[in-house]
Amino acid sequence: MTGILFILYIALGSALGFGLVSYAGLSIPVAVALGAVTTTLLGQFHLLFSHVIHTADSSDRMDALELSYEETGRRMTRIEARSEEVETSLKHELSERRDALVSEMRQLEGLIDRLAKSFESKLSREAREPMAPREDALLRNVKAALQDGRVDLHLQPIVSLPQRRVAFYEGFTRLREADGTLILPADFLEAARRARLLGLVDNMLLFRCVQIVRRLAERDRRVGVFCNISPNSLTDPQFFPHFLEFMQENRDLAGALIFEIPADRFENRSRQMRESMEKLTQLGFRFSIDHAHDLAINLPRLQEAGVRFIKMKGDDLIAQLGDPYGPRPESNINRRLAGEEVAAVCSRFGVTLIAEKMEEEVSVVEVLEYDIPFGQGHVFGAPKPIKSSLMQETAPPQEFIDRLSAFG
Repeated sequence: MTGILFILYIALGSALGFGLVSYAGLSIPVAVALGAVTTTLLGQFHLLFSHVIHTADSSDRMDALELSYEETGRRMTRIEARSEEVETSLKHELSERRDALVSEMRQLEGLIDRLAKSFESKLSREAREPMAPREDALLRNVKAALQDGRVDLHLQPIVSLPQRRVAFYEGFTRLREADGTLILPADFLEAARRARLLGLVDNMLLFRCVQIVRRLAERDRRVGVFCNISPNSLTDPQFFPHFLEFMQENRDLAGALIFEIPADRFENRSRQMRESMEKLTQLGFRFSIDHAHDLAINLPRLQEAGVRFIKMKGDDLIAQLGDPYGPRPESNINRRLAGEEVAAVCSRFGVTLIAEKMEEEVSVVEVLEYDIPFGQGHVFGAPKPIKSSLMQETAPPQEFIDRLSAFG
């Protein structure tokens, strides 16, 4: 556009010079000079005018930028003010919640203290009260069953997944009355505990488990047996030395015999119980924890204590592994574990997960999604008594029973 205007200015200068020559009678050099001057002046005016317009545009833009900057500054000021208000409000709210939580914890501590005192008082009253006739009769039946060797062993399979091959058995104690009627653990355990007979029951079960393991070894079956043991037996100063001596005599079965204790008793074990477990671990025996409530387990601590198996109810295991925010084991991994990684991380510490109390096939399918290596429950097989012939073969000798009875 600017080039066209300059051509126009040259044409006007040329026309002016031509007119001066034709009509004013000026000489050609003078006319050319005047035409050139005219063209130059027109060009100068054009440049001056363009500069003025451009300068005005730049000034307007600068003014707009200054206004935008000022507006941005005002917005930032408002944002900072709001941020300070939110921070103040949040601190106030957190302070109120902390005070409320401290108050609730104090109330809870008071309630726990009152419950503990009430429980101790109740135990003290029960200790002073005479034994009920029914319980007294039940205790006599328990003592008679132990002295007569009427202690049966029921075995429930623990299978590998997904093959469902029997890898272990768990042994359960069943006492029989003289007429053959079973005395279930729910009936005799509390009475036996009160009479300090749990150690005797454990040793009867242990003797049969040892004999069963030897029979399995003769058949070249690499199958282990889980043997439940009462924590009271591990802390009984009269009974445990005999128990430890018996295990020293059978330490060749350490790889196939696993002692099982409840999770809550393991978590609250005394120094004496810890020392007893260490002595058995030194002989090569392993431990299992059953009835675990959640996966918030300390793997290094379990490994150090000789615990090699953790049993947890299948439905609870599935629910916690499937929950992205569910409990997870404590390990040396500094990130949150996915549900599919838990079994593998446990195995790194020598701890194997077992899904127990499996009752339905659909639960088995869900457990397989998390690579749980073993399962136990009625879906794989209910506890069954060992064969009568094997029962007789594995019966404790009379001198063993007499020796145990001396401790009872």
